[in-house]
Amino acid sequence: MKLLPNPFRALVIGSSGTIGSAFMDLLTNNPNCTGVVGVHRRSNPFIDYQNPSSIEDCATSLGRDGPYQLIINTIGVLHSDDWMPEKKLDDINADQLMELLKINTIGPALTIRHFAKLLDPRGSIMVTLSAKVGSIEDNRLGGWYSYRASKAALNMLIKTASIEMTRTKPQVAIIAMHPGTVNSRLSKPFRGEQIGRPAQDAAVDMFKVIEHLQTSDTGTFFSYSGEKLPW
Repeated sequence: MKLLPNPFRALVIGSSGTIGSAFMDLLTNNPNCTGVVGVHRRSNPFIDYQNPSSIEDCATSLGRDGPYQLIINTIGVLHSDDWMPEKKLDDINADQLMELLKINTIGPALTIRHFAKLLDPRGSIMVTLSAKVGSIEDNRLGGWYSYRASKAALNMLIKTASIEMTRTKPQVAIIAMHPGTVNSRLSKPFRGEQIGRPAQDAAVDMFKVIEHLQTSDTGTFFSYSGEKLPW
């Protein structure tokens, strides 16, 4: 039995980003979605992973209008103006590693902690975007130390949270999802414009997976194609 109810209300975290904006458009035009709220660093309320207290404050504020049957977190970082993914061990540095852990791991973990309280216990889904390169079993090329480590740690947090949620809210699914390569600022330095696909297509693909999720899928790492990925 499909877990996402009809109708449903949705919340997109990181709604100003490439994929977040695509989800906002998709859900706004979905007749089964009776309302979609988007939050980001400049929204009101706002959420900023450089300001951890904003995560709880944002959840508390939005909780007054809850519950939500679908929460999608699209926030993540791969590179910055100051550094790119490491190609070798000698490239590893503490500042880069800590920054990626803050944005890709700690921020999403606190988001799950505070925003899970907004999920409808009668049936709801929380999706956190991860990355296939965070799969330890699938790592065959090496490199990208900080990014891989931050996503692998995120995956463990998602899996662990899903186990606890099974006990407290058995009609809630918490999953990780790999969006694939999307034409975005994140992927541009890695030929994303050539090998990626439009964010709108990625959102459509991922929502097709979300629509068919069941309670038994909680704690699973999915690809946008519906394939179950190894942790």
